[in-house]
Amino acid sequence: MSDIISYRDLRCWQKAMDLCELVYIVTEKFPRQEQFGLAFHMRKTAVSVPSNIAEGTRHRTPGYIARIVIALGEHAELETQAMLGQRLGYIDENDIAAFEALSASTGQLTHGLLRSLDNG
Repeated sequence: MSDIISYRDLRCWQKAMDLCELVYIVTEKFPRQEQFGLAFHMRKTAVSVPSNIAEGTRHRTPGYIARIVIALGEHAELETQAMLGQRLGYIDENDIAAFEALSASTGQLTHGLLRSLDNG
């Protein structure tokens, strides 16, 4: 196992960045009237997940934990927004399947980071 030198080395941050990129691609297909509605909110929320993971690394452990908890909250918010997008017919089956797989991986890795910080 390699040493963690930067937040860029964290697998949860890497997956969160992949998820963020996917959200940008998927929301590009949303109807024009949603570009400043649900699409905007999904993009903002998606950016917040890796951003909070990265910011957390700049804090001592209690602050780090707080940022990871915020990232996990934003992650749950993003999943809810994606489900709404699917219900409204803005996200097709292939895109939601890709989103759900990447989102699950991101969540699992981020929860693992939180557990390691809580126990360390």
